[in-house]
Amino acid sequence: MTDSDTAALIRDLSARVAFLEDRQAIVDLMTSYGPAIDSGAEDAAARVWTEDGVYDVDTGAMHGRAEIAAMVRGESHQRLISNGCAHVLEPGSVVIDGDTAVATCKSLLILARPDKSAFTVLRATANRWELAKGGDGRWRCTRRTSRVLDGREEAPGLLSRGVPGPDGTLGGPGTEEAPA
Repeated sequence: MTDSDTAALIRDLSARVAFLEDRQAIVDLMTSYGPAIDSGAEDAAARVWTEDGVYDVDTGAMHGRAEIAAMVRGESHQRLISNGCAHVLEPGSVVIDGDTAVATCKSLLILARPDKSAFTVLRATANRWELAKGGDGRWRCTRRTSRVLDGREEAPGLLSRGVPGPDGTLGGPGTEEAPA
């Protein structure tokens, strides 16, 4: 192997490691939302987003960390916590393009039954996370769009837009024929 080949191999391996580190950081960020919101850790939940990030849920949108933290403190969410709840997110599909990324996943909101004998799924939701890597090297969500999977076309559409095509890019050739 020549010095040139060795240098090329090192560059290739470095790029692969950087990609894997970025992907893992994104998955860790996304999956940190569940424990943060279920424990009422409003600051940790809000830090998932950039300062001006948007959390667009089918029930309304929150703009910025302050509104997201206020939702966590709110009576409705506090009632979920006190009755027993779990927000569970799958790692999903992550497509990284430099310092931006899109992750697509599903999530479940699980609630304890009133008698605490079992749990019930309250919501199954499609999620699109748009993310940016900041100057500090940390990934944050710039916009999360969540739509309940209740048969309306918006939620499966959100999922299908996040399916990588054969070339690895979102909405690539062949994704328009992917089953919903």
